[in-house]
Amino acid sequence: MEINLKSVFTTGLVAGLVISLSAISMVPVVGNEMDVVLASRGLPPLSNLAMVFFCSLSFIRGISLVWLYALVKEHLGSGIKTALIVSCIFWFVTYFLSNASLLAYGFMPVKLTVIGTIWGLGELLLAGIAGSKLYKDVKPE
Repeated sequence: MEINLKSVFTTGLVAGLVISLSAISMVPVVGNEMDVVLASRGLPPLSNLAMVFFCSLSFIRGISLVWLYALVKEHLGSGIKTALIVSCIFWFVTYFLSNASLLAYGFMPVKLTVIGTIWGLGELLLAGIAGSKLYKDVKPE
């Protein structure tokens, strides 16, 4: 079956919104810990431009996640189970490995890294479920 790129894009934007809102909702949990870490490294707090970048990245991740779901569902079937599998794989490659690298380099403290990594898994699982519910295949002619 052909992938519906229009649905990947529009559904991916919804998934990206889920990711972005989740990231924003994490701020009260970690408070200003990121600013403290950045200051300890001689770096300024995140700028508005950096926030726009991370928000844009959330939408790119959402679109990528839905595209991967659309690709894999042909082999594993449609539905939440496939969405969860895809979300876990996507999380491992995009969040876990990069966060583990930041930890290994000593750039990020363990507590903040663990919170962010687990939070990221939750947001991708939610985004994947939303994507699996909203994605529509190309209608046969």
